[in-house]
Amino acid sequence: MSSSWLEFWNGHHRIYVNDVHRRVHYDRVAHDIRALVPSPTAVVVDWGCGDALAAADVAGACGELLLCDAAENTRMRVAERLRGEPRIRVVAPDELIRDHAGRVDLMVVNSVLQYLDAPSLAGLLADARRLLAPGGSLVIADVIPPEDDLVGDVRNLLATGWRHGFFLAAFSGLAATFFSPYRKLRAQVGLARHAEADMLARLQAAGFKAERLHPNLGFDQRRMAFRARPA
Repeated sequence: MSSSWLEFWNGHHRIYVNDVHRRVHYDRVAHDIRALVPSPTAVVVDWGCGDALAAADVAGACGELLLCDAAENTRMRVAERLRGEPRIRVVAPDELIRDHAGRVDLMVVNSVLQYLDAPSLAGLLADARRLLAPGGSLVIADVIPPEDDLVGDVRNLLATGWRHGFFLAAFSGLAATFFSPYRKLRAQVGLARHAEADMLARLQAAGFKAERLHPNLGFDQRRMAFRARPA
């Protein structure tokens, strides 16, 4: 079993109940990121992009889309699938910092903070400051609040499944999830949670002017999103 979240995401895993759930998730996130793109020529970073199944939709709204993920196997898989997309590049975190400092108009970090400890989060915010162009913005989304619980996750999954045609798969998938490596690692390592006021204070301390952003990216509106610009 994986001993860290990075090791988990770099290996073989299944966190979606079926392919419909997986596709619906990525389509919704891509739709929400497109709505944030400031201009057709913008340089956009999706940090912690995962499989980025709908990346081409986001790329169609901007000048250049940089897909960044710390998991090497994920990057290789995404790069192979998106080969030939002229507006999309798949990059490692160190490559992103080295080659694109001061160029990024929008940096999106969606559903990532729950897997980062405090030093890793501080490093990410420092990197974002270096990457953003003048007037650029950082959007951090799907941040788990302290009061969030597993019951709420179950309700959200079933409601999404009902709306998008995979309710039975979602219901049966709950049993499989109970015994899954994801749940075991979640119990062992835990997920980071952040109160709204604490998150705003953390962003301010990192040199940003920040605000709560509504709605959150994706389907789970119990979770939070923030928009930050260099102060």
